[in-house]
Amino acid sequence: MSLDACAQIVERNDPDRFLAVMAAPLWTRGLLLPLYAFNLEVARAPWVAQEPLVAEMRLQWWRDVVEAAGDGAAPPAHEVAGPLHHLIRDAGLPVGVLDRLIAARRWDCWREPFDDRAALESYLDDSAGGLMWLAVRALGAPDAAEGAARAYGRAAGMAAFLRAMAELRARGRHPLPAGADVAGLARRGLDWLAEARAARRRLPGAVRPALLAGWQAGALLRKAEAVPDLVEGGQLALSEFARRRLLLWQAVSGRF
Repeated sequence: MSLDACAQIVERNDPDRFLAVMAAPLWTRGLLLPLYAFNLEVARAPWVAQEPLVAEMRLQWWRDVVEAAGDGAAPPAHEVAGPLHHLIRDAGLPVGVLDRLIAARRWDCWREPFDDRAALESYLDDSAGGLMWLAVRALGAPDAAEGAARAYGRAAGMAAFLRAMAELRARGRHPLPAGADVAGLARRGLDWLAEARAARRRLPGAVRPALLAGWQAGALLRKAEAVPDLVEGGQLALSEFARRRLLLWQAVSGRF
């Protein structure tokens, strides 16, 4: 099945992740692009419908797709669900992890804030952490790599969450958990990054192209910790030169 539709979805809606895929070896693209396109479809589902219940129905459709793939049903005729179905079957992706990734997005359907920081951390683990684990698993990572992959995914997810905080507020959401502050969340993300680095040896070299998706995490988290007002003002970003340099360094060195 053609990957063109998946590639176009990722390029159009997540250009940073698309750059990471383009910096990875060619053989990884057929494994990563369907997964990243699926993640985008799930992430967008809560925002394309005015009614939360309609958004939840969209998420349930994806949960049904994943469950059907796990049960060995025929692949659906859908530009993303079809390639995802084949990826689940061929790479043996854990259906439970995919399902929790979808279920985590229920928070985006509603306007209630996270109950506390632990709830936000659980959301990031199921969404960004789960996606990173699925990506390295698709490239052949062993079970022992899950902890490191999830920690790195959570760090990247926290960086992305802080970048999106101003827009979430503009859309009527309440992203900051009670009792939490931007600098503290950034430090938590840096703790996860340190955890992932300490366990880096559990990640075989062959799966490290999947880690390129988090190439900006460390720099963004350090910037958010140092200048929290950048997060509040929706200005947390790296220069184009810094972005390209960091991506090239990680792609060449295999380190993060």
